[in-house]
Amino acid sequence: MLLKGKVWRFGDDIDTDAIIPARYLNTSDPKELASHLMEDADREFPNKVKPGDIIVAGKNFGCGSSREHAPIAIKAAGMQAVIAKSFARIFYRNSFNIGLPIFESVEASEKIKEGDIVEIDADNGIVRNLTKGEQYTAKPIPPFMQELIAAGGLIEWTKKRLKGAAA
Repeated sequence: MLLKGKVWRFGDDIDTDAIIPARYLNTSDPKELASHLMEDADREFPNKVKPGDIIVAGKNFGCGSSREHAPIAIKAAGMQAVIAKSFARIFYRNSFNIGLPIFESVEASEKIKEGDIVEIDADNGIVRNLTKGEQYTAKPIPPFMQELIAAGGLIEWTKKRLKGAAA
């Protein structure tokens, strides 16, 4: 899987309330959640992002509550991946469960700037900064997690498995 997009930068310890503020958790509609993505960090952010963009952040991205609304909002906004130094454990799993690719890379997190264009070779864990002509390594996505992403998340993966078992 090859991903390519424009980067939006965020710092360390971006919690789930910063990703999608709690005041919007009265809905589970992905489009509604996406319309409020990161708005407390940047009021205009939901209007700036374009399908295919990529978030790059510091350490402990997605910390805080276990709400799956956070990766849902990111994916529904059209963001195709998140690169960070590290992820909170529950955010890590929730991301794969909903089919959002995430990549851990200290080097990429430190060197990629907002507005850079990056390309991610998800199968091999390679992040290329096309703007700077640099390359970084990321932890490759485990095969099972790749299956979840390809299927569109855990629910879709399970549906396909059950359909195959019934045949």
